[in-house]
Amino acid sequence: MAFELPELPYDYEALSPYMSKETLEFHHDKHHKAYVDNGNKLAAEAGMADLSVEEVVKKSFGTNQGLFNNAAQHYNHIHFWKWMKKGGGGNKLPGKLESAITSDLGGYDKFKADFLAAGATQFGSGWAWLSVKDGKLAISKTPNGENPLVHGAEPILGVDVWEHSYYIDYRNARPKYLEAFVDNLINWDYVLERYEAATK
Repeated sequence: MAFELPELPYDYEALSPYMSKETLEFHHDKHHKAYVDNGNKLAAEAGMADLSVEEVVKKSFGTNQGLFNNAAQHYNHIHFWKWMKKGGGGNKLPGKLESAITSDLGGYDKFKADFLAAGATQFGSGWAWLSVKDGKLAISKTPNGENPLVHGAEPILGVDVWEHSYYIDYRNARPKYLEAFVDNLINWDYVLERYEAATK
């Protein structure tokens, strides 16, 4: 299955002022497109062109770094765009998700503090995650394009902390970007959808 660049699920102005049109144009149209183009070329060379993106990510981890980098970043970004929406974020979570965050992570405030810390302390490029592992929610961080899929977990929320995700809008203030993401951008409905799929 060839990788395809998905359309953004909102217009380029929708996430402003927390994420600008300029950031989305560079991040989606240039960076994500490059992962798709490079990933397709490398997947074909590796004989994995017919596999799903999840399969390519898992198969290439630790064996084909170039392919893994592009396939994992493609996978991460497919979901990253959907993990945001206009008027999102904050602590008004769907009931089932709120219960799970309370029982597994000690409540919303602790989740927020731990998730922000994971993103802020990821050295260099990478991601912070909320995942389901062994039926429970867990917060983690990974370098570069690595994601929880390759660690036996199902990511249900991720935030991109590569500089291209925030530098235009926040310069070097990564913690400010992370707060804006949690408080104003998270699409909790999509997080719930991922949570329900991961806990079936």
